Amino acid sequence: MNSFEWAVVDTDIGPLLLAATAEGVVSVVFHATPAVRDRALGHLADRLGARPVAEGAGLLAEPIRQLAAYFRGELTDFDLPLDWTLSAGFNRAVLRELTAVPYGTVVGYGDLAARVGSPGGAQAVGAAMGSNPLPVLVPCHRVVEADGELGGFGGGRETKRQLLALEGVLPQPLF
Repeated sequence: MNSFEWAVVDTDIGPLLLAATAEGVVSVVFHATPAVRDRALGHLADRLGARPVAEGAGLLAEPIRQLAAYFRGELTDFDLPLDWTLSAGFNRAVLRELTAVPYGTVVGYGDLAARVGSPGGAQAVGAAMGSNPLPVLVPCHRVVEADGELGGFGGGRETKRQLLALEGVLPQPLF
């Protein structure tokens, strides 16, 4: 049976579970408490047909380094191989297009839909954002509503606000 490597990394937005295959990073999971971690690892094992192996082969060394640099404000573009196994079709097309949205900027759901040839597909883009297996690395936090409101976010609106503040899109919190 194949395997995938995983680790939990402490960040400014809480613990993130990272998982990687030989192809690249395959999953990032927010709020990776032990219970969330265990559920996510079971789900990944089922979806990938592979067994989880705690960090060891070094597949996550560079992703962990780049995430730390990102949260220190020293990295604006991730340069990592990504394994797109957990995304397909329209969702994958939207997520791949999303990787072109630069650090420190936002795009509307409708604008992103138009970019992938689906004008009027803002709700479908929202669903694609909700299915993003690689948040932060594939920056779904940079997608906002047409009126500039944050919109939904799998990691929670506060996490989205924190990521946008880190990138200078929103003011830093006062506390």
